[in-house]
Amino acid sequence: MKISSMRFRLFSRGNTAEIISCLQMGVNRNRKIYIFKIWICDYNHPMRVTTSRQRVLAYLEKRGAATVSDIARDLGMTRANARHHLTLLASLGSVEVIGQRRVGRGRPAALYSLSRTLQGDALPVLADALLDDWLNGVDEEERADRLRSLARRLAQGGEPLRGSLVNRLAALVRRLNVLGYRARWEAHAEGPHVVLGHCPYAAVLEKHPELCRMDAFLLEERLGVGVRLIARLRQGEQGAPHCIFVVETY
Repeated sequence: MKISSMRFRLFSRGNTAEIISCLQMGVNRNRKIYIFKIWICDYNHPMRVTTSRQRVLAYLEKRGAATVSDIARDLGMTRANARHHLTLLASLGSVEVIGQRRVGRGRPAALYSLSRTLQGDALPVLADALLDDWLNGVDEEERADRLRSLARRLAQGGEPLRGSLVNRLAALVRRLNVLGYRARWEAHAEGPHVVLGHCPYAAVLEKHPELCRMDAFLLEERLGVGVRLIARLRQGEQGAPHCIFVVETY
């Protein structure tokens, strides 16, 4: 019995229950490829599965961990292609090797999983609770002292504070980028601007806007001069939000 065009359209719409019902009426030679397609797509994944690398990511999300051989077999690609996609995804920070699996007498096979970044975690919840506990119930002066102390610790590990302001700005940007700020500095008539292209604390910033003050303390700690916030999460020309601090040079 052939699957009717109506039932094939059900497949294209992605209703898994209806697809499986149709498949049960289909001929055996058609089932393998259709079931294969359902298995790839039925992950409740937020992204549309269109490319091979997206398929690999969706597969790892569903399965948890897999070897090159697992991916090649289940996604219908060669081992060389599977390894190629995993190498690219690893270079982008999307997957990582979490261990090995021994199969037979050969060398253990690397076991791949989604990176911790992609899998997500409860760090924002933890950070929110810690900040609440640490900053609530203290007066404004004590709160400022605590934020300055935190900024001082974040500033540690960078290059020593020395040289001209230009040299200090360059060293500051390098340190900020280690911390995930995607920073740069620009020359302006009113004084240098330090532009932060990414907020590492965006997940908790709405509830803890005092972290912007901590950023100011961090900049001052590294530059040795005062700074002033003039733009908070302003939308740039490319649409991405950014913050701008002006360095007070006089």
